[in-house]
Amino acid sequence: MKVDSEQFFDSIFLSYNKILERLHILGITTKNGKEISELDLRRAVDIMIKKHPTCRWRSEKIKSRKYFVLVEGYYWLTQVYFQKEKPLIDADIDFFKLRIKQYEELLKIEYNKNWWNEDMDIKQLCEHFNRKDITVRKAIKKMCDSELEEYKFLVDNKVVISKEGVEWICKNVFKQKYLELLEKYKIELTELYIEAGYPYDNFFFKN
Repeated sequence: MKVDSEQFFDSIFLSYNKILERLHILGITTKNGKEISELDLRRAVDIMIKKHPTCRWRSEKIKSRKYFVLVEGYYWLTQVYFQKEKPLIDADIDFFKLRIKQYEELLKIEYNKNWWNEDMDIKQLCEHFNRKDITVRKAIKKMCDSELEEYKFLVDNKVVISKEGVEWICKNVFKQKYLELLEKYKIELTELYIEAGYPYDNFFFKN
């Protein structure tokens, strides 16, 4: 019975020691190829919490002196932070896209999000992406250099970018904005997941 309950808890959250044990078994190392230490893990979790506080991946200390990390957070550590194949932002985006797909399949929800439904001029783009005029113009140039000049046109002598162009710029230049949109939607799905009766940020009084 104790083993069964431990396996149940491990399917929802893990202690730092158990995470370290799994990382070592999998042969996952630091960027320098060294075995991951407890300090390395604590730094990684701190970065995870700083980047994605709304995901609630780490427990709050209530009675326990130690933290626990949700299995979803553990997956983030292995698939994003400690991976070495791609830039962190790209791995982060891929992770959230995968989690969203998994939530949608489990909850039987059809994807219906449309974040890019209007054309924007440069001023609107600056506000949308929270970037300076010159930075937005560089992003537009990058888009045009990628043979997508059809996404750029003039309206009353103002440069306007089509909704398809806004999407391209978001996904290929201002990726942090894209990540924020994905994370927000993932949290919406998480709340539906909890409402459906699945355990998420429930640490069963272990914390």
